[in-house]
Amino acid sequence: MTTAQIQLPKKLISVFIAEKVRYRGAHGGRGSAKTRSFALMTAVKGYQFAEAGISGVILCAREFMNSLADSSMEEVKQAIRSVDWLADYYDIGQNYIRTKNGLVSYVFCGLRHNLDSIKSKARILLCWVDEAENVSEIAWRKLTPTVREDNSEIWVTWNPETKGSPTDIRFRQNPPENAVIVEMNYNDNPFFPDVLEQERLNDLARLDYASYAWIWEGAYLENSDKQVLNGKYIIEEFDDGLYKKAERLLFGADFGYANDPNTLIRSFILNDCLYIEYEAYGVHVELNEIPSFYDSVPESRKWAIKGDCSRPETISYIKREGFKISAAKKWQGSVEDGISHLRGFKKIIIHPRCKHTAEEARLYSYKTDRVTEEVLPIIEDKNNHCWDAIRYSLDGYIKQSNVMGILVKREQK
Repeated sequence: MTTAQIQLPKKLISVFIAEKVRYRGAHGGRGSAKTRSFALMTAVKGYQFAEAGISGVILCAREFMNSLADSSMEEVKQAIRSVDWLADYYDIGQNYIRTKNGLVSYVFCGLRHNLDSIKSKARILLCWVDEAENVSEIAWRKLTPTVREDNSEIWVTWNPETKGSPTDIRFRQNPPENAVIVEMNYNDNPFFPDVLEQERLNDLARLDYASYAWIWEGAYLENSDKQVLNGKYIIEEFDDGLYKKAERLLFGADFGYANDPNTLIRSFILNDCLYIEYEAYGVHVELNEIPSFYDSVPESRKWAIKGDCSRPETISYIKREGFKISAAKKWQGSVEDGISHLRGFKKIIIHPRCKHTAEEARLYSYKTDRVTEEVLPIIEDKNNHCWDAIRYSLDGYIKQSNVMGILVKREQK
């Protein structure tokens, strides 16, 4: 597919130059330029069809469209007008868009109420479904066989919301083999405007990170009630020398099994706040690679490290390599006690360079009833490798609670 004289975000070039592809798509957060880019490329495609003497329609669909004002027509018009040679090639009216030779025209419709009428549209050469998050499974089943011309394509753009939505399952979790789907966020957009950058920074300052990540980073919209650390953490830069005001540094290590990651987290406590400032995170880190892996975290050889007590042989090896590592204590309910301690901090501040710790903070969750969606008092054993390391680093600070939930000092045996 030709992209000459067309400005696109770098990540989308591979999407549009791929050959023999049925599905092209992008999902992600606000300000990524995915909608504008796909609108522009529908016009490029229309140009190619018309120049090749192929007649038909470009169908631009959304789940809901009560009028053209609800459609992507204005996006397409603006995209065409942004490129001189496309603007010269198309006839743009108040309620229509078509090539001047009359071979290719745009049709705009809503899938929820106009799906059956789509079948009567003449020769659908390309279908672009924008804002596709809420498109139903029934709509997808009816739409895909309707777009049936030789070499016809279906394009999909959406902002993720629910992990189990039909669109998400079809194109993000289990994309077809003949599909090119990418994630696009604001930092993938080289044309990201200053006015949106200010909006992003405002949201970063005022919203909880889960909401911010959904809006700007393409994350799923999480049920905040089920998030273990909901309301307790922020992602915020702080001075690299701030730790010098604290009494000590804390280091915690979690050891990876199979595809689970190894982690080493450095943090400190200051003014009743926990500051997380460095992380090492890696999958398939071999035992002999752990020393250099740990050395990527400043001062990891100087301070004591607390590790998972279930791996004494690993702790023994790391100790022989010159690290001051020992096993953190565990007991029945130690995870819950650790979480209670974490939630007891006035605030947990995660430095932006600790990307995996921040991501786990958003995803670390309680289980929910699959029928009622009620949040259960059971912690999911996933998205916790950084936070397990952090709990281990707080060994001695976290106290065992009795059955009544009252904190008591754990007797040493």
